[in-house]
Amino acid sequence: MPAEPSASTSFANPFVSVVEFIGYAGRAASASQEVNCWSLGPFIIQGIFILVPPALFAASIYIILGRIILLTEGESYSMIKRTRLTKTFVWGDVLCFWLQAGGGGLQAASASATLPKIGNYVVIAGLAFQIVWFGFFLIVATTFHRRMLRAPTERSQQPEVRWESYLTTLYVCSSLIMVRSVFRVIEYAMGNDGYLMAHEAFLYVFDSVPMFIVVVWLHWKHPSEIGLLLRGQEPRANGFEIVTMRRKEAEI
Repeated sequence: MPAEPSASTSFANPFVSVVEFIGYAGRAASASQEVNCWSLGPFIIQGIFILVPPALFAASIYIILGRIILLTEGESYSMIKRTRLTKTFVWGDVLCFWLQAGGGGLQAASASATLPKIGNYVVIAGLAFQIVWFGFFLIVATTFHRRMLRAPTERSQQPEVRWESYLTTLYVCSSLIMVRSVFRVIEYAMGNDGYLMAHEAFLYVFDSVPMFIVVVWLHWKHPSEIGLLLRGQEPRANGFEIVTMRRKEAEI
């Protein structure tokens, strides 16, 4: 089986979690300041660091599908050639990331009355493109899933290859990110004086909670065992497992 370059998805997930944590720390710092005495730093941190991490989670999800296709030897079932699939979606995700990050930066430009409005439109464009791009990705994933169920490859039928479990992780995380992105588009479209922006509870219900579930799910059901299977090694139990480590005896 052809080898695939290592995709550091297991490293990326804790990194993105830290970025989200910094964003909410900035939000907490901003909330602790006196009314009408808010400083710009915490506002910028919470605006950008909470807004853009889902785009980074999406990139790791795109990589997962490519590895599932490689593992099951099901490239003929994919709408997009596997060697191009990850690059295609990741580059689209990079565009979403920079649109959202750039729009968030323009919104923080308090010296101009025009730039924040432009930034708001840029953020909406980035989020809307992410929804469309994610929708297309789900079409590719579900089409592959349906074709594989109709005519399974020999590799996909091996008991250690739990490819449907990996796709479940992909579907769960993708759906949660989609819900969050739709909420964000509506929130920004309504403007700073909109109902959603004025009521903080909606942010936590439709952004914080879905992204928290994504983080928990990816730590509990992250398909990192795909890398072991691709290298011909036996996978460990999926999920948390207590492993006893023995110190190697020193040679005399």
